Amino acid sequence: MSIDQTWKVGPLAEASGLTVRTLHHWDQIGLLSPSRRTAAGHREYTEQDVIRLYQVLALRRLGLGLESIATCLEAGVDPVRLVSEHLAGVEASIASLEALRQRLAHIHGELASDRAPDVSALIGALQSMGSAGPQGQEALRRHLDSDQLRTLRDRAAGLGPAAHYLLEVEWPELYRRAEALRLAGVDPAAPRVRKLVARMDELSSLFTGGDGGVSTAVRSAWRHEPAAMSGDPVAPADAWHDLAAYLDRARTAK
Repeated sequence: MSIDQTWKVGPLAEASGLTVRTLHHWDQIGLLSPSRRTAAGHREYTEQDVIRLYQVLALRRLGLGLESIATCLEAGVDPVRLVSEHLAGVEASIASLEALRQRLAHIHGELASDRAPDVSALIGALQSMGSAGPQGQEALRRHLDSDQLRTLRDRAAGLGPAAHYLLEVEWPELYRRAEALRLAGVDPAAPRVRKLVARMDELSSLFTGGDGGVSTAVRSAWRHEPAAMSGDPVAPADAWHDLAAYLDRARTAK
């Protein structure tokens, strides 16, 4: 493929398995626009546009919506790195479950033979089942009851790989944008602030199922333990409180 190679919308649609209508729509919403014009004024896709198309399709296959994909790409996210991180997390979980499976198999064999299992095996199994997760998970456990935690886990599991991107990429990016607007003195009633808040609430609903009690508990965890929830050990509590108040004013703005 030469450096100067370009594609018109029809050939690119055919090559990517999309429709011309889809590419036109993505152009209209600013997700993927052809960046070169011919001497006759016709718009064509460049090599960089095709790379972005690949990223869009890769994120789409993970279950992300177009708005989430746009946020990821605008934030300069490298899909390969994020998928690698997600894969590493899954593999770590598999390794942990395999260790628990082996301990339980050993205990089962001992009990089936009418032998008392070794105490260390029991302790190891208990530790595997109740091992502490990230600080954010520990913070959630302090603010949510078992049913609420189960709701979060089930909803996240239902989202599949998309949950990783929504939690690790889009949500933090939305908060960063909101904080930048707050620090810039933008009125919380401004449309761009309210749009951010609407998307935050939409994501919240994805993970809470619209359960107001769960949403309130999660907000409480953020309000009281911002360092743990954000993963930033030096996150200033006052700044998080100010941002939370700013977002609440945007929610109630007319």
